[in-house]
Amino acid sequence: MTQRPTFRQRWQYSVDHVMSRGTPALIGVLALFSAIVVLVSAIVISLGGLMLSPAGSSEPMGFVDAAWESLMRTFDPGTMGGDQGWGFRFVMLFVTLGGIFVVSALIGVLNNGLETQIERLRKGRSRVLENGHTIILGWSPQIFTIISELMIANENQPDGRIVILANRDKIEMEDEIRERVAATGKTRVICRSGSPIDLTDLEIASPHMAGSIIILPPETENPDSHVIKTVLALTNNPNRRPEPYLIVTQISDPKNMDVIRMIGQNDEVHAVLAGDLIARVVAQTSRQSGLSAVYTELLNFGGDEIYFQNEPRLVGKTYGEALLAYEDSCVMGLKRADGSLLLNPPMELQIETGDQIFALSEDDDTVRLSGLDELPIDETQICSNGRGRKPVPEKTMLIGWNRCAATIIREMDHYVPKKSEMLVIAEADIQAETSACAAELHNQKLTFRKGDPTSRKLLETLNADEYDHVIVLSNGSLPVQEADSRTLVTLLHLRDIAVQDDTPFSLVSEMLDLRNRQLAEVTHVDDFVVSDHLVSLMMAQLSENSDLYQVFNDLFDPDGSEIYLKPARDYVKLDQPASFYTVVESARRRGETAIGYRLAGLSRDASAGYGIVTNPRKSDLVTFAPEDKVVVLAKE
Repeated sequence: MTQRPTFRQRWQYSVDHVMSRGTPALIGVLALFSAIVVLVSAIVISLGGLMLSPAGSSEPMGFVDAAWESLMRTFDPGTMGGDQGWGFRFVMLFVTLGGIFVVSALIGVLNNGLETQIERLRKGRSRVLENGHTIILGWSPQIFTIISELMIANENQPDGRIVILANRDKIEMEDEIRERVAATGKTRVICRSGSPIDLTDLEIASPHMAGSIIILPPETENPDSHVIKTVLALTNNPNRRPEPYLIVTQISDPKNMDVIRMIGQNDEVHAVLAGDLIARVVAQTSRQSGLSAVYTELLNFGGDEIYFQNEPRLVGKTYGEALLAYEDSCVMGLKRADGSLLLNPPMELQIETGDQIFALSEDDDTVRLSGLDELPIDETQICSNGRGRKPVPEKTMLIGWNRCAATIIREMDHYVPKKSEMLVIAEADIQAETSACAAELHNQKLTFRKGDPTSRKLLETLNADEYDHVIVLSNGSLPVQEADSRTLVTLLHLRDIAVQDDTPFSLVSEMLDLRNRQLAEVTHVDDFVVSDHLVSLMMAQLSENSDLYQVFNDLFDPDGSEIYLKPARDYVKLDQPASFYTVVESARRRGETAIGYRLAGLSRDASAGYGIVTNPRKSDLVTFAPEDKVVVLAKE
């Protein structure tokens, strides 16, 4: 038989229930208690007549006056000091004691409520009331680059807003951002604490009112699962808006790209395949120094950016004619009316109604026709040599192993001539992995040698002078700073060996932390690829302009046109000033699109962009030296 609860148990349960309802309920209880004390005392005094009225009164105190006197004593216990008459004093003493209890309890309740509210604000659990903002879901070292780029992109906006929702303390996030990001413009950064895969927490960031959403993968063994869950929380949200979301993220495993496409088929979900991107950049950069700096220049918001624009006055003209129609912008390709995108299309391709050109320019309002009838092209400066060179086999040394290594090997196979060779050096026994890669190669022979890349003795036995390219990868199994430290040791040894033997091989390295690049300048490496930095730049660009997704896919795809740095002597005469119009025309005759150049004399100068100049004014004159390069979009 079930025992019935006692009165005491019922009373305790009721009190617990009221207490659990928070500060407003407690204030209500105290107000009710005060009202009861005041009413009881007023009734007692009014019924007691002259006996309970103040001494010296000629008539009994009425109910209203008694209630007012009682109320005043609940607020100010000192008021009873002047009371006369022991009956009245006794009643007022009762009221005053009740008042002391109520006021003390009220102060405690209010103080606790205020502390709770401050703690709630500190935890960042209040909902964001913004519209058209950029949301960053998650936290990783990439966030600082993304915030910096978005701030630069919003410099001309009066109210740029970035909302961050992550499983971290709000104050800690704000402190780290202040330390790592220099404030630019009027962009506000709003931090909130919560899980991006929790539907309730997700509402804190107001995703249904956002202009774009960036999802950062966590630093775990399987980051893709978290990304997929977060995308699902957005696209299948019961409160979702009818308009499509613009979601930008990154994926590690290529197999998960199909999953992202399926769950985001009704939205604009653009996932950067991080491993493939870095592998392609490393592979291309190892064969042409400076390419990483070109990609960084194209992807950041600090210089010129890629803009799309309708230009009715170009309808009926060819793509080749469009290349020379702009003074302050470099045309890169066309977006056809059907949505297809052509990077460096055939020069004779005719521009049709509804087509858009996309070009490198300082801003969207600087993509304007020059209106020049006569172009300053010097025919005497144009060179016709530099084509038809017979490719020779290349030897590449890959030092280190991480998740990008296998992709780098396959990517290199797309570029090197037949009978090329590659040697892989790694601490771990990766014979199985390299054998699997070797079975897929067509143009190069792959061999593996186990050893410590930081060992000077081992490096001296590798005969680096026999290789054309040396690639040093970071160890993905180590913490970022430790991995970069070991990479720096290897680079210092290799550069010293190169100086002693006067070997001409190119030396390219992957760095994990952008800040370590400055430390590594002492190694005089031909180029650095800062992996997370490039991915972060691309994600920031896509969050501002989703049309760039197709452009970047084509740029980093080994099929079709890509960016090449080719000898300037193949385009114009050296040691003589030539306009960039002349360079563009020379490249056009080769079926290539010129978008800039690299001055070898500035290749070590970080303040000068490592000698990279993209989108120069076409009428400006430049004098090229023998080692200078022209940056072009070309098929090979």
